[in-house]
Amino acid sequence: MTPRRPESPSCHSSAIIKGTLQLQVSCRKPDGAWTATLSPAWDSSSTLVLAFGASGLDPETAAAVELAERFPTSHLLGCSTAGEILDTSVLDGSLVVAVLRFDSVRLHSAFAPVSSAGDSLAAGQALGAQLAGEDLRGVLVFADGIHVNGSELVRGIGDRLPPGIPITGGLAGDGQQFRTTWVIGSGSSQRCGAAALGLYGKRLCFGHGSKGGWDIFGPERLVTRSQGNVLYELDGRPALGLYKEYLGHRASGLPATALLFPLALRDQSGGPQIVRTVTGIDEDRQAMTFAGDIPQGCVAQLMKANFDRLIDGAGDAALQTAAQWRRGGAPVLAVAVSCVGRRMVLGERCEEELEAVREMLPPAAQMIGFYSYGEISPHVAGGGCELHNQTMTLTTISESPP
Repeated sequence: MTPRRPESPSCHSSAIIKGTLQLQVSCRKPDGAWTATLSPAWDSSSTLVLAFGASGLDPETAAAVELAERFPTSHLLGCSTAGEILDTSVLDGSLVVAVLRFDSVRLHSAFAPVSSAGDSLAAGQALGAQLAGEDLRGVLVFADGIHVNGSELVRGIGDRLPPGIPITGGLAGDGQQFRTTWVIGSGSSQRCGAAALGLYGKRLCFGHGSKGGWDIFGPERLVTRSQGNVLYELDGRPALGLYKEYLGHRASGLPATALLFPLALRDQSGGPQIVRTVTGIDEDRQAMTFAGDIPQGCVAQLMKANFDRLIDGAGDAALQTAAQWRRGGAPVLAVAVSCVGRRMVLGERCEEELEAVREMLPPAAQMIGFYSYGEISPHVAGGGCELHNQTMTLTTISESPP
């Protein structure tokens, strides 16, 4: 069952509290119409414009240009998706936008190009170096979902930041096509790169939570040959051929159908389990490319869906943020990043996981987000940040009054 919403008796008002975050949300429909007018009067150097749109939209016109014209001095950040999230609805072909104008929180944008997975660590280090600064309280990052090794990107950002700074976000999506993605940020609109934003100031309330809900099955297998995020062999056998045996008739739909059976990885000596999903295959080398690192020598097991546990896991992710968002009626934005594999498995039930998240949030909160090729979040509050797959990851942003 979905856990009960934490008590928050004073969070029922949606009125803006003086001296705190101002928040507006809108959606650009496939026909170009907006569900609500985004006020350009909110444009400022303390304004964040978050935008998540269909991969088929031209980022030069639909995302970057149109929003940049309305908010020329604001910080624009976002990416393409495998489905847009607006409150408890899942959309396709749209652009969902949240405009956040802070009272005292400071913002700084950064962008790093990435042409191949091997550039990911250096790109992350470049982003971290640009964002490091006094009073840094949180980092949002969105990156190309095809060429970026998310594990290396996050590791690189963390290398240049003090311990304990939460890094959240995700890898851009392209529906179930896995061909091309885009990101926008720091005045750039790119097919290959990573865009990040640093949020600074003691009044920032930056919450995060991440949960899965998949079940492990089948034998454990040793990763006998891998390099970075490319898996070549399991138990000395070609990885792609072995994976196809498990998929059976679904193998013809690779790489998309691999999302139905992610890999659970753990170190042979123990440690936390991480989940990885496929973003590409190489028939010639019988290899598989994943969204993050596949360490050689680790133990891998297949996973399969448990519908109820997936939905409950989404509610648990939101529950983890409960101690971190500002109460008392102040505006709260929830940024939901869920894996495209969860959408494929849940099908028509995918909105149930969004409803489970919404149940845990204060009634006045607003939520946007997207289905991704990888989710970025700490494991626990104060813990190290990691690339996740097949999770619901939630970031909550609010601002405490002076």
